[in-house]
Amino acid sequence: MDAARAGVQRLFDTIAGTYDQVEVDFFQPIAAGLVEALDPAPGEHALVMGCGRGAEVVPLAAAVGSTGRVLAVDLSSAMVEQCRKVVAQAGVDNVEVRQGDAQEPELDEPPFNLIASSLVLFFLPQPQAALQTWLSLLRPGGRLGLSTFRGSDPVLEMAHDAFAPYLPADLLDARTTGARGSFASDAGMTGLLRAAGFVDVQSVGSTVSPVFRDVEHWYEFSMSVGMRQYWESVPPEAIAGVRDEVFALVAQLATSDGTIQVPFGVRYSLGRRPL
Repeated sequence: MDAARAGVQRLFDTIAGTYDQVEVDFFQPIAAGLVEALDPAPGEHALVMGCGRGAEVVPLAAAVGSTGRVLAVDLSSAMVEQCRKVVAQAGVDNVEVRQGDAQEPELDEPPFNLIASSLVLFFLPQPQAALQTWLSLLRPGGRLGLSTFRGSDPVLEMAHDAFAPYLPADLLDARTTGARGSFASDAGMTGLLRAAGFVDVQSVGSTVSPVFRDVEHWYEFSMSVGMRQYWESVPPEAIAGVRDEVFALVAQLATSDGTIQVPFGVRYSLGRRPL
């Protein structure tokens, strides 16, 4: 495993216990929109790439029903355990959760009817190569659904100057931040899927606007998601100053009742394997 993927694995092993567990309605509506866009049918065989805690896994399992099946994979063993707990609590028995690498999945299952992947592709070091591999896992006519951000995190945009002096090159990479390249536009994502061999490709936009009780609640959320990397890149002697600066910026988003609402643009990109 290369250093980039090892870093992603460590990140999600670290945050697995709090990921999607800080009372913020964020991952669930994004996943629900992706499942709706994919329109799964009873009896279908679905693959979830980078399942996390399973925000799209349980809705997919319900949609494909007892005659269908969902295989969910994640690079993080801690996330795999969390997803298994979520699946068990939901009482669905048509799901298997296992550890696996979305960049280079090693799967010997029959071809899938659909692949879902929510907020994952931009973490992969070679997105187009991953998409080409995913295409090969679909049966002819099988469909792929991705969610990515339509624009970067509004708070990170505001706080860029506070974090920038301390960030490693990979966190400043435009491919990851979405400032430029395929992840920066609907046309870019559409082109990425087409270049990987998908047809009937389209990208549609949506918005999710999570509400935070106050700045401290937003900070708790930021430490439970990928943004944790930004905080951990700041050296101990500088963290207090960065925290004060970022908190002041986030406080500017407070509404009249003191809550903070942060709108995130979300993109759903869909494609099919040629017949």
